[in-house]
Formats: sequence, structure tokens, C-alpha cells
Amino acid sequence: MSKDDDLLTVGLVSVSDRASSGVYQDQGIPALQDWLSAALKTPVTFETRLIPDEQPVIEATLIELCDSAGCDLVLTTGGTGPAPRDVTPDATAAVAHKLMPGFGEQMRQISLRFVPTAILSRQTGAIRGSTLILNLPGQPKSIRETLEGVKDADGTQVVPGIFAAVPYCIDLIGGPYIETDDSVVKAFRPKSAIRPPRA
Repeated sequence: MSKDDDLLTVGLVSVSDRASSGVYQDQGIPALQDWLSAALKTPVTFETRLIPDEQPVIEATLIELCDSAGCDLVLTTGGTGPAPRDVTPDATAAVAHKLMPGFGEQMRQISLRFVPTAILSRQTGAIRGSTLILNLPGQPKSIRETLEGVKDADGTQVVPGIFAAVPYCIDLIGGPYIETDDSVVKAFRPKSAIRPPRA
């Protein structure tokens, strides 16, 4: 499949028994789309999937988004706790070629600013082929905080969000060059990896 080198393809997966069966409306995918649309300067297209908490289904969905749909980044939301039906991290690990535990460590650091139960989260990151997979929390507020980080009343960054590291990670695995809106999240790259801004 040929693809525009400048176009970012992002898979958005909401893992929820109740939302996937229509008991309530999914809020994870809209929250992710809204945040990414505000944060990214790079052209982006979305592949969205709403699925139940079934490990084989999650694994198959991740494989399809990485291997067939050509996603550069896959963000999951939901299913990362200790409950029996919380199997998103397990599915992610099962399909991963490399684990990226630093993403989960930082997500928990962010969430610990708000709730002591953040230590119950099993959120993680992984790479499959040339795709970065990140397991995010389920609540829209927590999704935003995790991606963007925590700022004080003056707008000064207190805890960096995980998305600051995503563009350079995707550079390193062969994906498109991602530019962000610094007012939402400032991407960090070594000076040698920074390209001139788009005209």
C-alpha cells in the first residue's frame, strides 16, 4: 500500500463491552480525535474501532491496524486496570515486537498527581513493526492529561505528557515527521533531528 510520506495515519481503538454493545455512547474515540485535531499540525487520517473487552478481538484489531491499515500510531482507550475483563495491555504485549514501558511509567506519574489509584493502571506502550501502540486511560479528562501533561495555574508544565515523545519515537521507527501545535503539546527532538517548519 503506497502512502503519502507526510500523512499521519492514527488508529483509535475504544475497548469497552458496554459501549461496543450500545449500552452507552463511547466517549474515548471522540476525545482522542478532538485532542489530536487540536494538537497536530501534520495532516492526519483516523481509523476508528469500537470493540469489546475480548483479548483475541483486541489482538486481531491491533494487528489489522498495524499490518493492513498502515497506521503509524495506534491509541487504545479503556481496559487497562486490574479487573478480570481489563485485558488491553495483555493484548498489546501479545502482538508487540518491542515493549516501551517508559510510556506507562509516565502515564502513571501524571495520574498520580490526581489519584492514588493510578498505581492500579497497567497502561503501556509497544511497537509492532513500524507502528507505535499506546494504551491510554478511558476517561476523556484523563486522556487529555496523559497526552498533554500537567500544567500549573500559570500554564507552566509541571509533569510532561507522553505525546511530547511520540513524534521522535515515530521518526525512529520510520514513520512520518510529525509537527505539533506548541500551545497544546511541544514535541521534543534532539537538535539534529529537527527539520525546518513547513512553509
